[in-house]
Amino acid sequence: MPAEIATVDADLPQIGDLLCFSIYSAGLAFNQLYRPMLEEIGLTYPQFLVMVALWSREGRTVKELGEALFLDSSTLTPLLKRLEAAGLISRCRNPKDERQVLLAVTDEGNSLRARAASISRAVGEAIGLDTEATLVMRARLNALRDGIHQRT
Repeated sequence: MPAEIATVDADLPQIGDLLCFSIYSAGLAFNQLYRPMLEEIGLTYPQFLVMVALWSREGRTVKELGEALFLDSSTLTPLLKRLEAAGLISRCRNPKDERQVLLAVTDEGNSLRARAASISRAVGEAIGLDTEATLVMRARLNALRDGIHQRT
């Protein structure tokens, strides 16, 4: 069979021209960078994000955590169950409002905090951006995300 010749659709951008692909592929690169370091402390990247959020502000409800991480409860609940089974967090009903589930980091979960901080430092060094450039990029990406959320 003869090889088919691909035609380029002038209305369709090339994959490398898509901002969304650049952001997506950068996310994949971050996951690859984090994976071996997180495996050493027994966390996946989403679990790491949950722990960082809880270390920064303990006593959050599941709803508050979901809002902070942009995750819905169907995604967040299995993550929380695995972290609880690993002994890193506890979940309990709010005595003031039984509909709310409060989250707390256990002593075992807090013992990972220093090791997680060293991972964040290593990632910072690996990406090769100074603090100012990192802050500017983060602010621009957050503004982009927030703008998309406002429009959808």
